[in-house]
Amino acid sequence: MAAYLIADVDDLRRFTAQNGIDLHELAVALRGGAGFVAGLYDTTSLKAVAVADWRSQLRDENMPLEPEAIFRSAGYQVIDVRDRSCLPECLLQDVFHLDSIPIEELILATTGADLLPLIDRVNVTDNARIRVWGDDESAVRAAGVSRDVIFQPLVGLHGIKGKNVWVYIDFENISISLNEQGFVVNLDHLIERLVSQAQAHGKLVKMSAYAPWGHRGALPPLVDSSGREVADDAPARLMMANIDPVFHLPGKQSADIRIARDVLTDAGHPEAGDVIILATGDRDFNDVINPLLQRNRTVVVWGVRGSTGRLLQSHPSLQLEYIDDFTDLQTHQSLSTVETEAHTDSFVPSQWSSVIIQFFRLNAAQPEKTITVKELIDQLIKVGDVISAERGDDLVSQAISLGILQQQSALGVIELNHQHPVVDKTLLIVNRMVRRVANTLLSRNWEYVNYGFLLKGLSMERDLDRPGMNDSDQWRSHWIDCLVRERVLQRDLVPHRHNPDDLVPVIRLPAISEQPLAQSAAEQSGADEFSSQEWQGLPPHALYETDAEVARMVTRIVVSVQQFTSFRNFAWCPLGSLHRRLREFDSGVVFQHAVEYLLVNNMVTVNEYPNPRSEFNTKGIELDETYPFVAVILAERDEFIRVLLEMYRANVTISQANIEQRLKGQWDIPLWISIMKIENVLNALPGRADQFSLFRTHHTVKLVANDDVGEVAEAKG
Repeated sequence: MAAYLIADVDDLRRFTAQNGIDLHELAVALRGGAGFVAGLYDTTSLKAVAVADWRSQLRDENMPLEPEAIFRSAGYQVIDVRDRSCLPECLLQDVFHLDSIPIEELILATTGADLLPLIDRVNVTDNARIRVWGDDESAVRAAGVSRDVIFQPLVGLHGIKGKNVWVYIDFENISISLNEQGFVVNLDHLIERLVSQAQAHGKLVKMSAYAPWGHRGALPPLVDSSGREVADDAPARLMMANIDPVFHLPGKQSADIRIARDVLTDAGHPEAGDVIILATGDRDFNDVINPLLQRNRTVVVWGVRGSTGRLLQSHPSLQLEYIDDFTDLQTHQSLSTVETEAHTDSFVPSQWSSVIIQFFRLNAAQPEKTITVKELIDQLIKVGDVISAERGDDLVSQAISLGILQQQSALGVIELNHQHPVVDKTLLIVNRMVRRVANTLLSRNWEYVNYGFLLKGLSMERDLDRPGMNDSDQWRSHWIDCLVRERVLQRDLVPHRHNPDDLVPVIRLPAISEQPLAQSAAEQSGADEFSSQEWQGLPPHALYETDAEVARMVTRIVVSVQQFTSFRNFAWCPLGSLHRRLREFDSGVVFQHAVEYLLVNNMVTVNEYPNPRSEFNTKGIELDETYPFVAVILAERDEFIRVLLEMYRANVTISQANIEQRLKGQWDIPLWISIMKIENVLNALPGRADQFSLFRTHHTVKLVANDDVGEVAEAKG
């Protein structure tokens, strides 16, 4: 009986390194297993061949023999092949051409695909069994061999047991130690290197990271590869890498107790890891390490140079590996070179937001006073952004390295770098959000703003429409929550107006005495609000001299509401739908100011109306068409439409230039063309710049034309 075992040693060496398997044990187990499945009573009749580029196979420190000597001693014929692309040809020439007997049992031990073409090229019997022992069956399918193949995983074969690796990371200790040694804790890079290093010891089965997740200020700043602070995302990023984020309360003793308990409990399990990795520099873990060694576990300690206890360094039975050796973390000094805003991801709150907001808060309280590092750290501790002066110093020092803060003197005086993109965006968001709340409270005389109403209002803030900003309610919620945490805004729960038993979230401004940022915003809002009183009695055309943008929006609102109510025979128009229709023309609070102008001049009524499509009332706007100011705007609209009708009847091309020739007086013709397009009275002609067609059967056009559309159409026919 012809039976062959071909061992691809170059691939198998990588497999043994990843799974913690001794190479000599593998060689013996493969040969013994091959003889067993082939049904041979004597393995000497098995032709075992080990193929590799032997000159590149270097001896490991813990290996007494070179790989070639290991396989020779295990009874293998060794074949030297330097070019892996010719593996099948070399074996056919050096091994199989010498044997004219068809093969009955062929076993390929390989984790790659280079050897697989041999299957279709060797001489086998009709009933031959062909086996592949590897780690990925898909590689066999992808090779496209025509003969039937029996695949078996290497781990699980008789005599081959991989080493399971269980990892316990004291993340709080490690991240603080790395930070203290001057490294920037790049979370994504750190996760990738920790997983890779664990896999080098065997099969990674369990990996847990212990820290006070979600407890603000307990960890040093964690950034991603673009320099963006991602502490809040840390648990999610760990889980995506199959690392279990385990929560413990802040404090060294809490972490030690939790990790020690879990390690010792897991070690008593029958399937506990063969290799236990403890990522910590804490000497208190000696009480955990010794019981593990007594149970014949291999214990590896990951530490940080300069922060690892001497007892761990001198322990004779430990494998000590330094995280700073197998990672490539940047230093704080190089952090300023990171392009922080090069990414296009959503600009969400971070620990840098806390630094910026609290610095600005201190500065707003005493504009003439310089601010020191110590004062900023004290403020961060006061509002709960960090839990200690050490963590505050970490945060501020990295903000300085990043360029968010600038040192002004050796006495610790610092300033906010308003040119930094993170500072610029953060202050813009804070300003617009607080002013939106203050404007709403003042203009409507409310005690609070409904959370959902605020989200809708913020979606109208055109100043926030930048890449990565104001793109969803989730983004707006993140920032509202941030301002609540930073005590810039205040969130409460109040009874729902339709169901008092149900509580809904609302937003208020904190007491002015406690919040200089709110005071500043309220003062600005008060400055904005004066216009609504000064606008009282001001005709629409005179409003152009005060605020042309608001005047244009007033015209749009009057025309749009009148068309909606007359066409649908309805008394009011939904205010939310109206704003969505006109949003592209609303920069900031223009729509809000236009509604205030209409209200203060009694041109409209804003109220809650019964909605036939909903069980709840809907906020709507009702137009008083008899009011003189409203009549002026509608008369202007009608005159504009009459000019369009004249051009239509005379077959004159409708364009801005031709309209200007027919209209006399002070007209904002681009505004009226825009209104007619929005209201679907005019439609742009495809491929013709600045030329339009008139929707002659439009409801408003028919009203202005006294409904003579039939006669005109007949005459034109």
